[in-house]
Amino acid sequence: MTRIGILGGTLDPIHCGHLAAAAAARDAFALSQVFVVPSHVPPHRPVQPVASPFHRFAMAALAVSGRAGLAVSDDELRADGPSYTAETLDRWHARGYAASQIFFITGADAFAEIATWRRYPGVLDLANFVVVSRPGHEIDALAGKLPALAPRIRSAAAPRGEERDTVIWLLQAATPDVSSTGVRERVRHGESITGLVPPSVEAHILHHHLYSTFADRAADNPADQLHGQN
Repeated sequence: MTRIGILGGTLDPIHCGHLAAAAAARDAFALSQVFVVPSHVPPHRPVQPVASPFHRFAMAALAVSGRAGLAVSDDELRADGPSYTAETLDRWHARGYAASQIFFITGADAFAEIATWRRYPGVLDLANFVVVSRPGHEIDALAGKLPALAPRIRSAAAPRGEERDTVIWLLQAATPDVSSTGVRERVRHGESITGLVPPSVEAHILHHHLYSTFADRAADNPADQLHGQN
């Protein structure tokens, strides 16, 4: 049975930690494809993305290019309003995917706030959730922090059978200690981001002056920024 992964997020910008999490889930669950999905309007962020949707999609596309089993999707960018995970999963169901075929990939830090997500706890019935460890956010204590979900939580390292219901999988993976906020701050201060993002993404950021003071002055025209007419 075809299994797909979905890794969503603001991706402002996408970085090597995102790619490591996607690859770890792909390999651990034999996923045929992991779709990287930039959000349109992040519902949990008081401050909206710095880079335009055009740039965030372009950087995601550059990041996954040539990486086996990874692809980019504009699913949330084409949808109006806030990018709620439950509604995203509804659209993938409408395309013919069953909940058991979908593995929604998220970091341990984000999943710790799952009770605040739209349509909780029902959203957990819409897909398997793969919670990936992040530096400073380990997964071993997650069941203790979310006792109501403990019966649904499994370790990805444990032997697996055919699950009838959706599962919250805990995946221990070596992901680099990098954040989108940190990347933006380094660019703003003129510091190197080599090794924190893929080379193609670094080139895109520098070419279009993203996250720099210059980009702030040009932010009213994101289309021109994308096409290098600033």
